[in-house]
Amino acid sequence: MSKNVSMNRRASVAKSIIFTVGLVLSIAFVMPFFLVFVNAFKPIPEIISNPLAFPVEFTWDNFTQALEKMNFFMSLTNSVIITVLSVGALILISSMLAYYLQRTKNKFTKSTFLILVASMIVPFQALMIPFMSIFAPFVSLNNQAALIFFYQGFGVALSTFLYHGFISNIPMELDEAAALDGANDFTIFWRIIFPMLKPVTATVAIINSLWIWNDFLLPRLVLTPETQTLPLSTYLFYGQYMTEYGQAMAGLLLAVVPIIVFYLILQRQFISGISSGAVK
Repeated sequence: MSKNVSMNRRASVAKSIIFTVGLVLSIAFVMPFFLVFVNAFKPIPEIISNPLAFPVEFTWDNFTQALEKMNFFMSLTNSVIITVLSVGALILISSMLAYYLQRTKNKFTKSTFLILVASMIVPFQALMIPFMSIFAPFVSLNNQAALIFFYQGFGVALSTFLYHGFISNIPMELDEAAALDGANDFTIFWRIIFPMLKPVTATVAIINSLWIWNDFLLPRLVLTPETQTLPLSTYLFYGQYMTEYGQAMAGLLLAVVPIIVFYLILQRQFISGISSGAVK
């Protein structure tokens, strides 16, 4: 009896610790969004005096000035074009590559998959200087196209890994049955396999959209002021001698709202993709 009581106490303590840690982490993650949200509606004196408080003098001036200074609609259009084309190309390339690597069993495909997985641990900062030196002529021709091309190189490994894990759970018998009916590999993939990849496609779309939409360093190196994205436009509020905190908070809020809405729309598919074996 005492042993059961002791086990119940340990279980209760463990649950309390897990709850406390989860609560602390939740506050840590939510706090930056809270600070951005409440300070976006304050005048500068209120932000400086008490950045944690809710607005006393509620104002929309920060948003009006931020929209004008950021050239918001141009930057939004650039972000949407770059993100949509980059993510669309990643879905197209990675899904077909993962299907080929998973269904074709030989030394070449195994080595290729291992190289792709290993490349995920290499940070962009380690490749930044030689990378930009090699591709500088390409960047000068069309910087948006160059940026989309670069995103394929940096995103295809993780996307292929996710697709590969999901496709491995699809029975090979489906391919064989379609082949017996006269379908070629192209038809089998697009008519049978790809429609079954909706959950993991949503996962790939969300993961890549988040980092491409919010990326600052690579667009900073590649894009010009005429083609700048929303994260780059928020940098305009930070000067050498003065920072427009209210406008900066409003600009950050305007920049993250579209991608948050996109995530909320696809979150059910995202969770389904994770739980169905997209990450093994």
